[in-house]
Amino acid sequence: MLVDLFAEIAALRARGATAALATIIGAKGSTPAKPPARMVIRADGTTIGTVGGGCVEAEVIRAARDAMDTGRTLRLQFRLAGEEAERTGIACGGSLEIMIESLEDPRVVLIGAGHVAESVTNLAARTGFTVWVADDRPDYASAARFPLAQKLVVAPLHELGEHLELTARTSLLIMTRGHAEDFAVLHWALQSPCRHIGVLGSRKKRLDFEAELAGDSARSERFRSVRMPVGLDIAAESVAEIAVAVVAELVQLRRKDPARA
Repeated sequence: MLVDLFAEIAALRARGATAALATIIGAKGSTPAKPPARMVIRADGTTIGTVGGGCVEAEVIRAARDAMDTGRTLRLQFRLAGEEAERTGIACGGSLEIMIESLEDPRVVLIGAGHVAESVTNLAARTGFTVWVADDRPDYASAARFPLAQKLVVAPLHELGEHLELTARTSLLIMTRGHAEDFAVLHWALQSPCRHIGVLGSRKKRLDFEAELAGDSARSERFRSVRMPVGLDIAAESVAEIAVAVVAELVQLRRKDPARA
């Protein structure tokens, strides 16, 4: 079972899927499972492995959804005696402590594979982010140019939704080859679950996009939280400096609010 469980963890991480791992880290007295029993919870609520069964696992699955959404590590404690035992349906007389952690690495998805994206990918990958790169030009979104990208997607920009799994913890950065392409991708992204969306561009470009979205109240409201221009304001000018500003903002988000990175 352990081999199957760890193989599942490796497969989930390889494809960037949303999932969580529950591990028994403490047990006293009589309990249905002992440390280090583990259970993987997938995004659809299905599981592999066990941390004891019964209502304990039902509560673990509910808590796992929160861990997947926020990226925070949770700890649950269960007393398997008295009223708590009646509530959980497991009256063993002991107690359990279970840790739940997200299996999803902080993910950055770059739409556009130009020079800035290349520099951002190299720096972001070295600072602990899983990086995906998408472009409609195969000679740009290539392994030769992006050796540190975990995933490369070559597809028409209007088909991105068919190729990218975006979650609440995804940081989506838009830096295509032109204004029209950026706006088309942004229009799609504003209905995605991503909590952090950034667009490479000027303040003037932001005003232009605001005007183009004026007739769409839902997207206009969401656009207020979009980082445009993306990156910390460090007066960056060169490609390398812009990459530093962009990745510094990603690190800041990850450290201050793990749910957004």
